[in-house]
Amino acid sequence: MKNIQIAAVVLLALFQFNCKDNKKENSTSKETAAIQSDSTKTVLQTKNFDTIIDGKKVGLYWIENKGIKAAFTNYGGRLIGLWVNDKNGKSTDVVVGMNSAKGFKTSTEPYFGATIGRVGNRIGKGKFTLEGKQYQVPLNNGKNALHGGVKGFQDVVWNAEKTNENILVFTYVSPDGEQGFPGNLSVKVTYTITDDNSVQMEYEATTDKTTIVNLTNHAFLNLNGEGSGTILNHELQIYANEFTPVDEGLIPNGELKPVKNTPFDFTSKHTIGERIETKDEQLKFGKGYDHNYVLNGTKKNGLNHAATISGDKSGITLDIFTQEPGLQFYSGNFMQSKNTFKSGAKDDFRTAFALETQHFPDAPNQPKFAPIVLKPGEKYHTVSYYQFSVKK
Repeated sequence: MKNIQIAAVVLLALFQFNCKDNKKENSTSKETAAIQSDSTKTVLQTKNFDTIIDGKKVGLYWIENKGIKAAFTNYGGRLIGLWVNDKNGKSTDVVVGMNSAKGFKTSTEPYFGATIGRVGNRIGKGKFTLEGKQYQVPLNNGKNALHGGVKGFQDVVWNAEKTNENILVFTYVSPDGEQGFPGNLSVKVTYTITDDNSVQMEYEATTDKTTIVNLTNHAFLNLNGEGSGTILNHELQIYANEFTPVDEGLIPNGELKPVKNTPFDFTSKHTIGERIETKDEQLKFGKGYDHNYVLNGTKKNGLNHAATISGDKSGITLDIFTQEPGLQFYSGNFMQSKNTFKSGAKDDFRTAFALETQHFPDAPNQPKFAPIVLKPGEKYHTVSYYQFSVKK
């Protein structure tokens, strides 16, 4: 009888031990599943953005809907990650960037995902004249000024307010004389994820002195996913019959040149790499595509349909719509493997592209281009958006 009792006690102890072990395994499995279901939390962590730059607090911000999740930091008003589903339903991060504020601050490429201003693109020799007075922006791109000068909006800390699960508002007051620009400029940029799987960018600004403004976002994208390799097999269509040719410093010469019979003709679909090595003076100047396209007025919902581009591996398709007259297409020609993305991949040559909605480069010095002058009492307001879908 004693032997039976002892055996029963042993069996009970083994059963209890196994239950505890199973509970532990189940708990571990649930934790692993939770991480896998929201891998963005392991890629981007609040602690890596919780810092102070120029005496202002920097943070990490998220907005989302059922189909898109986007990450931002207020250092530079940056879009730093954007997760959308590919043709197989896999969540794919299509915006490249770093995994910390320090990573962006020390990057050799200062514009990853940034809100750009006061004036996007180039100003020849950094000079412009308003109301008879000449102004000088610090030169940071050879003999020219690029994206607002040495310390443009990509290098300031914006105020950030998440007003809804899908809306983030950045504000910044650029003081009179900052980077040589006149007037106190109050800027508001609202990023919204809409129900039709779009990221909408609404730009607003007012000034107390006549100035110039040309705002945009400089997201670097790879629709196959960050770290997936070259973007040369992406299929691109740009709704533009003309582009603005440039000199060696990438400053427009004032002409509007037809794209027909040139490597710049994307009026029908072509891969980015199909003609990028063509012997062409303009491609030589840009070391590839780094040119402004004159949108031809193809409309949808009252906006210019600027471009359609698809990832060859993912099937993810991006349509760009804007109130702006131009689109800068940049094919990642100056990426040099000097920075590490949040995925661990390097920023290798032509592994991301940019399509920036804008007024034309060097507009203050080109009388044939639409002006970018903003006066007191006026309001700068323009809307652009990225709409995502899947090509089966």
